[in-house]
Amino acid sequence: MKYLILIGDGMGDHPIGELGNRTPLEAAKTPAMDKLCQNGALLCAATIPDGFPPGSDVANMSLLGYDPQRYYTGRAPLEAASMGVRLAEDQTAYRCNLVTLDFPTSAEATMVDFSAGHISSEEAAELMQMLQQELGNEDFSFHPGVSYRHLLVVNDRVPTFTGVPPHDYIGKDVTNPWQQYQTAPPWNELVTKAKELLTNHPVNQRRRNEGKRPASAIWPWGEGKMPAMLPLYERFGITGTMISAVDLLKGLGVCSGIDVANVVGATGYIDTNYEGKAQAALDALETQDFVFVHLEAPDEAGHQGRLDHKLTAIEDFDSRIVAPITQTLEQRGESFRAVITMDHFTPLAIQTHTAEPIPVILYDSQDTKNGSQKTFCEANISGVDRASIVPGSQLINLLLQKEG
Repeated sequence: MKYLILIGDGMGDHPIGELGNRTPLEAAKTPAMDKLCQNGALLCAATIPDGFPPGSDVANMSLLGYDPQRYYTGRAPLEAASMGVRLAEDQTAYRCNLVTLDFPTSAEATMVDFSAGHISSEEAAELMQMLQQELGNEDFSFHPGVSYRHLLVVNDRVPTFTGVPPHDYIGKDVTNPWQQYQTAPPWNELVTKAKELLTNHPVNQRRRNEGKRPASAIWPWGEGKMPAMLPLYERFGITGTMISAVDLLKGLGVCSGIDVANVVGATGYIDTNYEGKAQAALDALETQDFVFVHLEAPDEAGHQGRLDHKLTAIEDFDSRIVAPITQTLEQRGESFRAVITMDHFTPLAIQTHTAEPIPVILYDSQDTKNGSQKTFCEANISGVDRASIVPGSQLINLLLQKEG
């Protein structure tokens, strides 16, 4: 038996008038997911425990089978694990976004773009290497990641700073959180010098000339220490592979003791290498028990408020991830069980995450006679009573048919 968890990050949404009061998931063409749902079970799950922020870190930790109430320490240490950055006991990791800020006055700041125009990894690496060369020291070290997503490791003698997710403030005033950096030594010197260096860098000069948004500032957030997570093999006796473009998910793979695939052309957006991800999953399942395949694109489209991109991302997830993986396993005559879902909602109307329960397909290729007969969408779990909502961290037990 093979086991799959296939995640369309942020696919969930609310009804949209432009779509006839349907959600993007309802409006998108998703024949593969609908077929699996109709021949499997449709569940309702809560991936965000009460009191936790509705982030991809918390939600995907749940989906991988780790209760955030026990294991969650922050987002950045997971990304550090992915990048091979070892944290000493006296170090804290921060996610370090390259962002585009606008400064209407010297005392005000607006978050124009949390991704610096989805800056390329090559451009971003050049900027991060410059920041490390100019600002790196025994207290601060910069580590390049993918696109706008990077890492800042800070010695504990520096006062702890509680950052806020920049994608929650798109187009909004961020004066208060920005002033937190500006008024707390030595953070104030770090972010001020970084802003000056980035403004004058040739990469940003070139981006402005090309009509692209510059990476005008750094934005540290998601701070934490490295979590201690018992490997999946020790918990369930399974081997597996994590397949994702983003360091957060790769870090969850590292911390859970499974392999991490590096797919050429995996970008974290709608231009990602779908076929490469699907093939990486199928290759892993030749010798392993389990794959976790994560697609970031629907979430990024949600943050940007792009309905067209979100519909495209959902349909591509269905036709280029779900369909080829499940259909190839069927053609191989391979029995499999699959969870297909999202980690959280990222509604276009608000362009950030929400914590409501999510719809989940649980499919068993050997048991298709008593299916839900329902399509896969948010509306078909509406009205589910609280007692029937599955904790997100228990879904892997249902997938593997293990006791909780």
